[in-house]
Amino acid sequence: MDRHEPLAGVTSIRTRLAVLVGASVVVAALVGALGTDVGVPLWISLPVTIALALVVTRWLATGMTTPLREMTAAASRVAAGHYDVRVTDSGTAEISALSRALSSMARDLGAADEHRRRLVATVAHELRTPLAAQQALLENLVDGVTAPDDAALQQALHQSERLGALVADLLDLSRDDGRGAPMTPQRVPVRELLDRAVGEAALQGRSVELVARVDPEDLVVTADRGRLQQVLANLVDNALRHSPEAGTVTLRAALARPDHWSLTVEDEGPGLAPERAERLFDRFGSGGDAAGGTGLGLAIVGWVAAMHGGRVEALPPREGSSPGARLRMTLPLDPSARLQEPVMSTPDPALPAPTAPTVAPLPDVLDQPRGWVRRWWPERDERPQTRAVGVALAVGALAAVVLPGHDPGLGLLLVLVAGGVSLWVASPRRSRPLSFVVAALAVPLALTTVLRADFGLVVLALLSAAVLAMLACTGARSLPGVAAGVLAWPAAALRGLPLLDRTLRASARRGQVWSTVRVAAISLVLLLVFGGLLASSDAVLGSWVDAALPQIGDDAVFRVFTFVFFAGVTLCGLYVAINPPAVDAVEPSAAVGYRVPPREWQVPLVVVIAVFVAWLAAQAASLVGGHAYVLRTTGVTYAESAREGFAQLALVTALTIGLVSLVRTWGRAERAADRRLRTGLCTALCVLALLVVGSALRRMALYQEAYGWTVTRVAADLLEIWFGVVLLGVLVSLYVPWRRWSGRFVVLTGAATMIVLTVGDVSAFVAERNIARYEATGRIDIDYLTSMSADAAPTIHASSLPRDLRACALARWSDPDDGVPAGNLSRHRAQEISREYLGDPAAAACPSGPRWS
Repeated sequence: MDRHEPLAGVTSIRTRLAVLVGASVVVAALVGALGTDVGVPLWISLPVTIALALVVTRWLATGMTTPLREMTAAASRVAAGHYDVRVTDSGTAEISALSRALSSMARDLGAADEHRRRLVATVAHELRTPLAAQQALLENLVDGVTAPDDAALQQALHQSERLGALVADLLDLSRDDGRGAPMTPQRVPVRELLDRAVGEAALQGRSVELVARVDPEDLVVTADRGRLQQVLANLVDNALRHSPEAGTVTLRAALARPDHWSLTVEDEGPGLAPERAERLFDRFGSGGDAAGGTGLGLAIVGWVAAMHGGRVEALPPREGSSPGARLRMTLPLDPSARLQEPVMSTPDPALPAPTAPTVAPLPDVLDQPRGWVRRWWPERDERPQTRAVGVALAVGALAAVVLPGHDPGLGLLLVLVAGGVSLWVASPRRSRPLSFVVAALAVPLALTTVLRADFGLVVLALLSAAVLAMLACTGARSLPGVAAGVLAWPAAALRGLPLLDRTLRASARRGQVWSTVRVAAISLVLLLVFGGLLASSDAVLGSWVDAALPQIGDDAVFRVFTFVFFAGVTLCGLYVAINPPAVDAVEPSAAVGYRVPPREWQVPLVVVIAVFVAWLAAQAASLVGGHAYVLRTTGVTYAESAREGFAQLALVTALTIGLVSLVRTWGRAERAADRRLRTGLCTALCVLALLVVGSALRRMALYQEAYGWTVTRVAADLLEIWFGVVLLGVLVSLYVPWRRWSGRFVVLTGAATMIVLTVGDVSAFVAERNIARYEATGRIDIDYLTSMSADAAPTIHASSLPRDLRACALARWSDPDDGVPAGNLSRHRAQEISREYLGDPAAAACPSGPRWS
């Protein structure tokens, strides 16, 4: 198997695609099944499965695009006017056919270009001679050298007619291969035709004898008289130019067959070489340049012969005679039934033989995306990134060592720090102020792994830190830019494949990497096959093997998955840091050229504002009527009503932000009045939405007073507060030109809110509020209290709750952490506190209190 083209032996592209897809599916199925079998979480096994399938696909596809790259280079050279390219006939059958067609096209274009250049040269040459003669005659007439008598004027007229005839011939030749040229058949006496040609040739004053013979003498044929005269003039002129002094040119016309006649012109010149005789009647295929011919006259001879349904050929010299040229034209006596559109023969120009491809190899031009992808995400640094790959592998190895089998803690923090520092060092934007602001916000979020024990809060903090990392790497300003930057991280798994391939190839060229890998893989396979068979055949050898080899269990497989996942995630992040996409080039208004007319966005905004006003009226009625009015009208308590409406109000807040953004992006406002109205309507919407935010927060407060506090409800409060802050930002942006910074404002305020939720120890706050409620009412939800994370343990331990309630909530934290990688401050404190309640009888039978929801 060729490592440069693993599927080189498969000759059909469809078969190659089938093998490629089948192998990818098999790899994905096996890796997915293995991950499920050993209990790898889906959020790790799924990306690893996809990544390995992509690697296999990429490896099997190696070399499949090489012919396409070569043809792309060839097409570029042909477009630039270089027609000497030849594409290697290799690859699949379909690609080979395409390469042959491209090479043939290059040859045809080269021939057409050669024809054009020679035609231009011929036109210039043929027109220059009669024009020069006519100019000399006119100058003689003007200077008085020649008298303006009938003879001089007749000579001038003859030169003009000759020039006109030449232009007509060139016009015929300029048609597409001579097709469509006019022809007028008539009865032509051959003797008269030959005598006239001999008479005109004698006027040239050459010392060459012309002899005309016709057999039979009264031979009459049907042909275009003008074309035959043109043929005879060209053949006789060609013979005279090549004949020596005192030589003889013989014209013979005779019946060749009952329905054909022939015309032969012989001279006593040097004759024709065989290779020239084959191309004599091709356009520009003259018998030689020494006699001054251009090849156009004999090409016209062949063209006229084909027009009459005949042919013209060069005969070998007669035995025992001079080696002169013998040209014979054979025509039908009556060509009217045989007429067809003639084709001027055009030989291929002399081009070099395709001994080897002349196309210079291009870089991975087909591996580079085209169009908007390449404009949006250019690869600014195309050098192999060996160091980046090494750093990603190191981060993956660190994660594989410290994470499996441990709760999130110090080990996860080390992995985050290693990955974050590598991104910061690789990014060319690391010295910008935004990078330091992001670092100041990301560090507390990363510390959540060792400060807080609530796994849900840790996940939220890490997702927020990932968004901050992409903001720093891409420098996004707008909200669409931020979204594009976040999507760029997983998309780098595809966009960065060409760079990864170049890096691996560069690493292989530096040493014997691939050779070592092949040797190791083959040796391992042979060891497993032969060692397994021999060990199973002998008990002693089997015991030695069991003692020497480590047991590969589920933990080892889990660590491999962890290694691949974190190495891949780090490598994708490093690619974005090194080659950040132009995320702010993503303009939603440019993506959709259509702008909504003023009436089509003004009326819907007014309708929404009217709905808000109706909602405010209902709120005013509830506020005035109080709890009794709500109970009488809706049948539910005020607290229950508040709980039912909070989610809807939060969604209304988010929808209002989106609606204002959509109107400002796609709403047409060309007139100043429309812009003022848009600002006013959007301002009204933002103010009304802020009232909704206040109402939602008040409803949640009422509900928590009635039913108690939970971490989820506090998180919902913080989310609604963040919506309110974003609304204030949108409201300010209506009057201050800072819309380009909206994305950074949303992300940075969201990160600050997340820090409050995570580092702010919400669990302790919730426990404190519930304990205060117990002290006031004597009611507490024991089920929820015992389900809280270890973050609330110090607060519960220091509270005035009865010891039995505290024992129920704290006795479950007595198990110590499983090693340094799982080190966590909250869990450590909870474990120390839990030791005081070990063996407490109350922990065995905890009471159950009323549960709120």
